[in-house]
Amino acid sequence: MIHPALLRKQRLYFVLLLALIVMTAILGMATGYSSLSFDQLLPAILGQGTFKEDFILFSIRLPRILITLLAGMALALSGAILQGVTRNDLADPGIIGINSGAGVAIAVFFLFMPIEVDSFVYLLPLVALVGALGTALLIYACSYNRKTGLQPVRLVLVGIGFSTALSGVMIILVSSAEREKVDFIANWLAGNIWGTDWPFIWALLPWLLVLLPFTLYKANRLNILSLSEPIAVGIGISLEKERIVLLLAAVALAASAVSVTGGIAFIGLMAPHIAKALVGPRNQLFLPLAILIGGWLLLLADTVGRNLLEPNGIPAGIMAALIGAPYFMYLLLKK
Repeated sequence: MIHPALLRKQRLYFVLLLALIVMTAILGMATGYSSLSFDQLLPAILGQGTFKEDFILFSIRLPRILITLLAGMALALSGAILQGVTRNDLADPGIIGINSGAGVAIAVFFLFMPIEVDSFVYLLPLVALVGALGTALLIYACSYNRKTGLQPVRLVLVGIGFSTALSGVMIILVSSAEREKVDFIANWLAGNIWGTDWPFIWALLPWLLVLLPFTLYKANRLNILSLSEPIAVGIGISLEKERIVLLLAAVALAASAVSVTGGIAFIGLMAPHIAKALVGPRNQLFLPLAILIGGWLLLLADTVGRNLLEPNGIPAGIMAALIGAPYFMYLLLKK
């Protein structure tokens, strides 16, 4: 049973995070290369703006904000699952190579496969899932020991090795590609939010609608998996089965997110840690907060980044890395 005081605390932070997301979204809608004053913004939201205001808001700003928010949520949830399953606070889909695996698959698909405009958007998450899943299986196999089970520290080290190797593969692919396609891959690597049209939202949303409730349903299993293996087995948990199912969910969440946002790391690392610091390590309490924190962090990184240098701005992936890399080093030294 969760103490009522903790539940009240969680609800308070939940409301505060929703307010932060709304304020950041309003800031994102109002600012940019073509700014909209707050006097213009409200009529435009209500459908009473000029053609230019409606176009800027509904065709450019709003889809980008929603994509960024959904992708941040997916990355945060993926990171929380990975940290729980591996019992390693440094696990993150961007750090341990899952995002890189998805990126290589997307690069191969984009460079060498015939692209049909109607199906391209909806195929991307599936292509990314194939690449991320293959990478995750290889990392898992290299980190697993028959006698001692999954090695959490080895998983992070093997994942970093795979991430580096796959980055090399990406460079080889780019070196033999056409200029236009190279620009796309370069933007993807930098974490530049590129899927900024409504179809990308419909491509990403179903993954979250299925996997978010599924993970919350499995919250108690994650609590047990975070304990030692003998305790989990003693309680009657099928350890490997639960791990594999949850890892598949984490990989699918990360792959669907990076397929439309590019290579973004550290969101899945920071969001669960911040949520745990607020309400403790119980998954039922911190997972909903981690989801909101992840969405807000990526939304904030993108909003700040695209307004720092006009007209193109700084990619959200670079902004997230500027915050996340020092935080990763802090955790590495602390743990």
